[in-house]
Amino acid sequence: MDVLYGPLGLGVLTGLGCGLFLGWHIRGRFFGPASKSLREAMGNGTSEASVMGEGGEFKMILVVRNDLKMGKGKVAAQCAHAAVTGYKQAQRRNPELLKQWEYHGQPKVVLKAPDEDTLLDLLGQAKEIGLPVSLIQDAGRTQIAPGSRTVLGIGPGPADLIDSVTGDLKLY
Repeated sequence: MDVLYGPLGLGVLTGLGCGLFLGWHIRGRFFGPASKSLREAMGNGTSEASVMGEGGEFKMILVVRNDLKMGKGKVAAQCAHAAVTGYKQAQRRNPELLKQWEYHGQPKVVLKAPDEDTLLDLLGQAKEIGLPVSLIQDAGRTQIAPGSRTVLGIGPGPADLIDSVTGDLKLY
């Protein structure tokens, strides 16, 4: 009994406890329900790219208005605003979906819309099916008029749902 309560015994018990905790954590992280698609993909001999999310299970779409003729830096900043806003929405509304999107590489695709009407139409369609959306309006300090709607973020969400809304748009 002295072995369990002496300095050596305390170290053994601490090591055993740490080992059990790490084993439980690793099992949940890599072999829990969130990793089912990864296990299936790896079992099918799928490439590393598709395992990391480029296979298209979850994604975020950023739709840029093409008629505003924004510079590249302006477009990048507006897309960043939409991506961060969409992330925050998903974090509040559906953390499990967000976890899946993060796990699959956080795929993002930038598309172009010809005008504001198209952007608003896409916004309505995405809202109707329950996707997270973020419509970005510019402050008007640099290139375009204040309040101009510049980018629509859709997602993160299931790729098939997002494609049902944005499938006809061209890459930016």
